[in-house]
Amino acid sequence: MKKIKITERLEIGGDLVLIAGPCVAESFEICCEIAEKMIEITSELGIPYIFKASFDKANRSSASSFRGPGLEKGLQILADIKDTYNVPVVTDIHETSQVKDVASVVDILQIPAYLCRQTDLLVACGETGLPVNIKKGQFMAPEDMKGAVDKVKSTGNEKVLLTERGTTFGYHNLVVDMRSLVIMRNMNVPVVFDATHSVQLPGGLGNASGGQREFVKPLTCAATAIGIDVLFLEVHPHPDKAMSDGPNSLDFEMTKDVLKAVLAIKKGINNV
Repeated sequence: MKKIKITERLEIGGDLVLIAGPCVAESFEICCEIAEKMIEITSELGIPYIFKASFDKANRSSASSFRGPGLEKGLQILADIKDTYNVPVVTDIHETSQVKDVASVVDILQIPAYLCRQTDLLVACGETGLPVNIKKGQFMAPEDMKGAVDKVKSTGNEKVLLTERGTTFGYHNLVVDMRSLVIMRNMNVPVVFDATHSVQLPGGLGNASGGQREFVKPLTCAATAIGIDVLFLEVHPHPDKAMSDGPNSLDFEMTKDVLKAVLAIKKGINNV
């Protein structure tokens, strides 16, 4: 497996790395609370950590739903988190016009699942030279993600990750085919398992997405046993009050419990 250098101290493709944070950057204060707690938990457990938050959620179910602080304010929050806590940061990018500004702040550019086929966006992100995490579209077969990988690599940028986040068959549900982790990893790229989006119920609340956070742990355990390089979790101090993706987000206690299970599985695998 080709390793991807994120910072001087962190690379992906060796020990399991955690990407975690709120779905959307609700405020600097919330982001600080989450970053501090996640640093505390991951330091205790010995897991490398990357902070994640979105400055805009461009595909909310309702036009009236909270989308985020916007590009300028959102990037300032991410820059302040990065500087204050000395952690790498990642965020979603939606348009080619955002690439230059976002790339000046973050350590990883993330392509939302519904944009994973957008050639101009993938190429523009690849041209920055930054690592690019492409989320597999809910409508995509895992083997078809090779096209997305090749679009980024056509720029000479080999730093590509692929994320599994479930496949939709309609009816407000997602299904994770664990074979996709193997198929995408065989493309010689690190694989991310987005455990919390995988239990999302798209449109399940009528004007918003629902979720089944009780299934985050078992799906994470299964993915860990199969083999992943990065675990992606949406975390919030009060998930039921989160302004986006609350039903599938974890609180701090749940997050720590999931991470302990992951480490126990990895230890068991290493002893086989």
